[in-house]
Amino acid sequence: MVSTSALVMMAIDAILGFAVPVALAWWMVKKYNVNIRTILIGAGVFIVFALVLEPILHQIVLKGPHGSAIMGNAWYYALYGGLAAGVFEETGRFLGMKFLLKKEPTDAKTPVAYGIGHGGTEMLIIFGISMISNLVMSSLINNGQADTILATVPAEASAQVQTQFEQLQALTAGTLFLGLWERISALILQVGLSVMVWTAVRKNRLWLFPMAILLHFVVDACAVVMAKSAVSTLSIEVIIFCMSLAVGAIAWMLARKLLAAEVLP
Repeated sequence: MVSTSALVMMAIDAILGFAVPVALAWWMVKKYNVNIRTILIGAGVFIVFALVLEPILHQIVLKGPHGSAIMGNAWYYALYGGLAAGVFEETGRFLGMKFLLKKEPTDAKTPVAYGIGHGGTEMLIIFGISMISNLVMSSLINNGQADTILATVPAEASAQVQTQFEQLQALTAGTLFLGLWERISALILQVGLSVMVWTAVRKNRLWLFPMAILLHFVVDACAVVMAKSAVSTLSIEVIIFCMSLAVGAIAWMLARKLLAAEVLP
């Protein structure tokens, strides 16, 4: 059985997984008169580069002759995964801003809106939709339909589905809350990186582009290494949150110094 507290937290996560990105997008459009196109471009770039192109590389590399060695070693996997995420997402961000946002204002509200589109779509797809799926599966488990589901899946997939059921039953409200916290950290990171890359594009500070790749790599790689080590989930989320805040602080300083910081206090 999946606990009632876990079910309630799943529902909260699912609602916020959709509500937070939508509310932030609405806020930028209504309060700061941002073009909704800017937010949609951020969303589209994330989908194309992070959900379409990057997985193609993973299929080639991780299914290739060195895939087992990479996945079997925490450091190799962290280096590969962090670098792939940094290169694909930041390159997509750079190209999107350089070629698709030419007519947008140079001020800080443009990259903030773009980052909300990028990070908000990540939150909606990776977190919101997955929580709805978990909630549905958990309800089926609690209604005694787990065996029925297992009977309908192919034999080669039954072990994987059974593992998923066991993972859902082991979830606690605290663990699910940490998942929400992780998504907030990721959203802060995406907005911060967007400001950095936008400054590289519009203010010709091109060194900020590789810096954004490096920072993205460091955050993702550290998360992987800590997850595969004996570090507690709470500690991981605190560390990643602090790293995301640091990137956000760098972006805030850049915006105050080099951009017209309308949306920054």
